[in-house]
Amino acid sequence: MKVLDLQCGPAGHRFEGWFSSEDDFQNQLGRGLVQCPICASSAVQKMPSAPRLNLGTSAQEAGRPPAVQASQPAPAATSAVMANPQLQAAWLELARNIVARTEDVGERFAEEARRMHYGEIDERAIRGQATARETAQLLDEGIEVLPLLLPPAAKETLQ
Repeated sequence: MKVLDLQCGPAGHRFEGWFSSEDDFQNQLGRGLVQCPICASSAVQKMPSAPRLNLGTSAQEAGRPPAVQASQPAPAATSAVMANPQLQAAWLELARNIVARTEDVGERFAEEARRMHYGEIDERAIRGQATARETAQLLDEGIEVLPLLLPPAAKETLQ
C-alpha cells in the first residue's frame, strides 16, 4: 500500500491518497479519477515525501540527539504548513454538518426562501442554488441568506 501526499493545482489543497502501487496511482490519475476532496479538481500532483524508517533503535538510545523526522516539516514551517490542512479539515467538517442538517431544494432555493419569509410555508433549514442576482434580491427583501460554496466531498461519505 502506498500513501501519497497529493495537492490540487488550482487551490493548493493538500491531502493524502492511498493506492495499491505507483502504477495504480498513475492509472487513476490518468483517467481523472483522483480528485481533491475539497474542490473536486482533477488537476492533482504528487508532492515530495520521505518515508519514516523504523530501524529498531531510537536516536536517543544510540546516544545521538534526536533528529527531525524526514516526513515532518521543520519546526519553523510547522505552524504555516499545519494551519492549512487543519483549516481544510475543519471546513470540510462544517460543510458536511450543513449538508446533514439542511434540506436540498436545488434551484428552487430563492422561491422556497421567499415562501418561508412571507409565512406561506413553515420555516426549515434549506440549501440550494441561487444566482448572484437572486441572492441580491433576497437580501434586498430582508431575507437572510448565506452564499456558501459546498465542495462535492461534503455531500459524500468518506470511505
